[in-house]
Amino acid sequence: MRAVQVTRLEGPRALEIVELPDVEGDGEQVVIETHAAGVNFPDVLLTKGEYQMRPDPPFVPGSEIAGVVTRAPAGSSFSVGDRVAAFPGLGGFAEMAAADETSVFPLPDSVSFEIGAALPMNYLSVHFALLRRGRLAEGETVLVHGAAGGIGTAAIQMAKAFGARVIAVVSTEEKGAVAKAAGADEAVPSEGFREAVKEITEGRGVDVVLDPVGGDRFTDSLRSLAPEGRLLVVGFTAGEIPTVKVNRLLLNNTEVVGAGWGTFFSGDRGFARSQWQSLMPLVESGRLDPPIGARYPLEAAAEAVGELDGRRALGKVLLLPR
Repeated sequence: MRAVQVTRLEGPRALEIVELPDVEGDGEQVVIETHAAGVNFPDVLLTKGEYQMRPDPPFVPGSEIAGVVTRAPAGSSFSVGDRVAAFPGLGGFAEMAAADETSVFPLPDSVSFEIGAALPMNYLSVHFALLRRGRLAEGETVLVHGAAGGIGTAAIQMAKAFGARVIAVVSTEEKGAVAKAAGADEAVPSEGFREAVKEITEGRGVDVVLDPVGGDRFTDSLRSLAPEGRLLVVGFTAGEIPTVKVNRLLLNNTEVVGAGWGTFFSGDRGFARSQWQSLMPLVESGRLDPPIGARYPLEAAAEAVGELDGRRALGKVLLLPR
């Protein structure tokens, strides 16, 4: 099979297309013929050896896929020929991949492989962040940083699906248009976003901030919270991990909340499946509809991952092995 490997920890340019033996799994895993694979920021970090999981090269990155089951263990709820999405963690950038059954999700016939591959990492992450960790309630206002990327557009759609008002923070007008198309009520520039939020909310602030960016905007995000507001820490695409002076949390009874879906999911292997089941009606109705920003063949994996490394991605970036 064709696959993409990280051959050395030098960033996306070190990704190479190679021929590997077909995946067979460990006998307990579901083996899947991959039709689409999602590209995520952790893939960027993996190519640099900067992710919390640090496999030794060579290895095949790619944490989310969609395709057709080619092998399932005895007693599995899946059968050969089933359409599925999956979260293998690694190995997704290939023509075949294997995943534990708890990380494999049934994909309705009405949902394309591309949409299926765009859902597991981003949509399950923001569902966990907004609903479980952020305690989002209908009628609240959510501020989303990095709003034109995969996590950002997922957060916009998720918040809107559960009755929130959404303010998107973007760096360009083009990205603002992507965020508005995803459903954001307003889009504001990252430069000076705090003042824009204050004006939009008439001085009250927002109830929830979802921040996959980190860096120097963190303090102004805290200052943008309404009383009892929650700032959800999702990631650090800016590269800098911010710190917080905890006295700020006393001023308006605000919270900084970690939202690590992967860590939580690894400790409760049935959690992601229950999330998937609750979200599928929203996907089939079109209320959750990942905007696909770019599609690449396996041979162009370095370029695809480079889009996220350069913060150029508009919507979800996919690899299409077939």
